[in-house]
Amino acid sequence: NCIFRSLNKMNFITRLSALCLRKSKMQQRHRSSRQPAVPLGSRILTDPSKVFEHNMWDHMQWSQEEEENAKEKAAQNSLVKVQWEDQEILPEKRREDLKTEEISSEHTKINNTNSFSHKNESFAEGEKYWMKNYGGGSTLVQGCVYNKKQAKSLTDNSQGKNCGEELGRLESFPGSDAAYRILEVGCGAGNSVFPILKVLCKTPGTFLYCCDFASGAVKLVKSHSSYNSAWCSAFVHDVCDDALPYPFPDEILDVILLVFVLSTIHPDRMQGVVNRLAKLLKPGGMLLFRDYGRYDTAQLRFKKGHCLSENFYVRGDGTRVYFFTKDEVWNMFNSAGLTEVQNLVDRRLQVNRKKKVKMQRVWIQSKFQKPLLLSLNNPEETTERHP
Repeated sequence: NCIFRSLNKMNFITRLSALCLRKSKMQQRHRSSRQPAVPLGSRILTDPSKVFEHNMWDHMQWSQEEEENAKEKAAQNSLVKVQWEDQEILPEKRREDLKTEEISSEHTKINNTNSFSHKNESFAEGEKYWMKNYGGGSTLVQGCVYNKKQAKSLTDNSQGKNCGEELGRLESFPGSDAAYRILEVGCGAGNSVFPILKVLCKTPGTFLYCCDFASGAVKLVKSHSSYNSAWCSAFVHDVCDDALPYPFPDEILDVILLVFVLSTIHPDRMQGVVNRLAKLLKPGGMLLFRDYGRYDTAQLRFKKGHCLSENFYVRGDGTRVYFFTKDEVWNMFNSAGLTEVQNLVDRRLQVNRKKKVKMQRVWIQSKFQKPLLLSLNNPEETTERHP
């Protein structure tokens, strides 16, 4: 199940990142000559007797009976909630261990447990850059006060000389020379990072940032033979902590990939995560979202006693998962000042042909864009109405 989620995420990210690159106004574009035998989304089940001929069928329509059964199953497995005092899923010692433990290459998906390593070098550089440029009208950096009017005068004394040197050093950040920048949130061990890099390395002027809360996962990405700091910067980050800076300034990203990540976060913290990510997008930038939809097979399979709160569950391995509706997704991204480009429920029928088992999969797939003319005082002025 973990491997399936990772592969699904990898395929989705690769397709969307390639699509965005093709649409960008860059002089050189990479286009693959390989075409799938059946275009994605076009395998429609018209003859139920042939259901076991393929592993997946697209655009499945649920009958009223199927939908009612799904609602009933979800209601039943939500009757018994995990006690509040037991909802600290990972004890403190385990959370500390996760910061430094090595993760095997077979561990394809690391879920959010709200831990963070402050020793990451990219974080240290990003903190200084963010504080200098985005901490307010004047910012304290290693005992030096900066703003544009003070920068020149500070270089006229001994302390100012040191501060001036620091200011010059911080003018650069990973990917500062790129014309097109992508961030993948929750990169895990890098199963979708390297297919993206395969495209980016042939597309001059592009750069990929990727982050994960687990330092072991980021270490694996950096140790991979395909990792190259010329095209990629992997760093440790806890997206749930709004105060943590990124190793690059706000409003520089063309694309953010948020795929099967938001569902691992507590519902009370989701809006804050989305708000912070929206600030990273440049005007016109796109956030690509894909995650679990309400009444997906994964939700209906939970037994009683695994429900944390409404539509929010804990798996046997301690990881958590939320199941969205498209209205919930729209409300979150709209509240963050992003406008809807696409927001749909992707219903598919997954088939185990050997066991003759059918599974109704439900995912939410969305694209939200930062308006080109975004009012800083009132972001809602430029958002579209909910259709």
